[in-house]
Amino acid sequence: MLITHDTRRSLDAAVELVNTVPEDEGAADGMADLASLDAFVRRHRMSDVQSLSEFDLSAVRKVRGRFAQIFAAPDARAAAGLINELVAAAGTTPRLTDHDGHDWHVHYFAPGASVADHLAADCGMALAFFVVAGEQERLRRCEAPDCRRAFVDLSRNRSRRYCDSRTCGNRLHVAAYRARRKEAAG
Repeated sequence: MLITHDTRRSLDAAVELVNTVPEDEGAADGMADLASLDAFVRRHRMSDVQSLSEFDLSAVRKVRGRFAQIFAAPDARAAAGLINELVAAAGTTPRLTDHDGHDWHVHYFAPGASVADHLAADCGMALAFFVVAGEQERLRRCEAPDCRRAFVDLSRNRSRRYCDSRTCGNRLHVAAYRARRKEAAG
């Protein structure tokens, strides 16, 4: 599956946004305030985003919830329905652009769109490409028992199981190794 730079950036933004949801009641919300939203916008170098308000923060949290539902969708049909609603509500206006030294690519958000509509349109379309390609199962949640972070499995054989192999994957492999050693010694 060909993933262009703009699709990859949109996927990364969608994943990071979903992962700002607190894991449990005691955890901090990664999108708690306008400063968090502003940092997110800057980190993802989102173009055409004007000043941010509390309304934007609230709207982005709603979009975040929709993205989380897409990652939890049981099948392509359910994911497609959620994506269709999200993208339609954002008022998509596809247009070609080559800004900031990037090759030609498509922006789906309307000029002057809110940051929430920007995310819903561009990230929603990036997620839609996976459904269209029959690759919806690549939109995953970490399989570590104490982690449910979202990620997009871009491995060739669709074998990635953890959000980060250096943390969750390694931690579980070390625990399994220690359990085997303890059992062998016992």
